[in-house]
Amino acid sequence: MAGKVVIEASAKHTATVIFFHGLGDTGHGWASSLAEIKPAWVKLVCPTASTIPVTLNSGFRMPAWFDLKGLDLSAGEDTEGIQRAAASVQSLIEDEIKGGIPSNRIVIGGFSQGGALSLYSSLVTKHTLGGVAALSCWLPLRDSFPAKIAGNTETPIMMCHGDSDPIVPLRWGEQSAALLKKFNKLVEFRTYKNLAHSSSDEEMRDLQAFLMRTIPTL
Repeated sequence: MAGKVVIEASAKHTATVIFFHGLGDTGHGWASSLAEIKPAWVKLVCPTASTIPVTLNSGFRMPAWFDLKGLDLSAGEDTEGIQRAAASVQSLIEDEIKGGIPSNRIVIGGFSQGGALSLYSSLVTKHTLGGVAALSCWLPLRDSFPAKIAGNTETPIMMCHGDSDPIVPLRWGEQSAALLKKFNKLVEFRTYKNLAHSSSDEEMRDLQAFLMRTIPTL
């Protein structure tokens, strides 16, 4: 991890959102838009991934949570990199717990590769989270589940996806949600008409409502 943007709660801090950016982005990319929708009692943490060579982009170095070998599931996955990134997520969760925030008042989420990381991390952590918000993404290492599940099978998961996404196909999101629903009844999959690989005002409103529902004021 290459640092993080932290936006403190503007009221008494009782919950935390940790949000992971997409490939090639930084924590700054999402911090400003999320700051506009976060409840006053929520602290926002937006880490920036380390810069690594990415196979998908001809080995060009960019911020990435793990290597992406191709835009096809048959290209193979960076198992070690994904597991290493999930360990970093675990550390961030534990930092908040040490700071006095119970795990069920912590929501993790992300966009694209960051959303994929949040989904995977939620399944392999033993800490019961308040929720998971996964935007325009997929579940990595899907064949390792349900065998590798450590927890969060009763944690609300909101997955959002544009129906015109040319980068992460809608069907990847749908297939991931279908798999997750086999062991978690609280998975919700939302599709946005004409949305490409990006976010929208409607999606941000849905995300705000999700946060109000999963980590409400105390």
